[in-house]
Amino acid sequence: MENLEQILENNYVKPTAMRLLVLQFLIGKKVAVSLSNIEAYFDNSDRTTLYRTLKTFVESNIAHQIDDGTGITKYAMCEANCLCEMENDLHLHFHCNNCNETVC
Repeated sequence: MENLEQILENNYVKPTAMRLLVLQFLIGKKVAVSLSNIEAYFDNSDRTTLYRTLKTFVESNIAHQIDDGTGITKYAMCEANCLCEMENDLHLHFHCNNCNETVC
């Protein structure tokens, strides 16, 4: 597996400390997570910085945004070679009402 810095650099994203931490967090998750989930994990970080990091990841095809019908945007890692284009990357997301988790 590529190291974290290499993943960012391969997607033309400058590896900052916060980007590396958020990337490591997302890679470790098997379910999609919300900004609030990430903010709770990084309790001493700035919400705006986290949001901008996620936005950068989405724009760079590192992560993708998920609308799972709950009204809360979720984020998950993109698969290798994902272009996050609606025409080419259609896949289902399952939201469990019991555990309140969303998975690809």
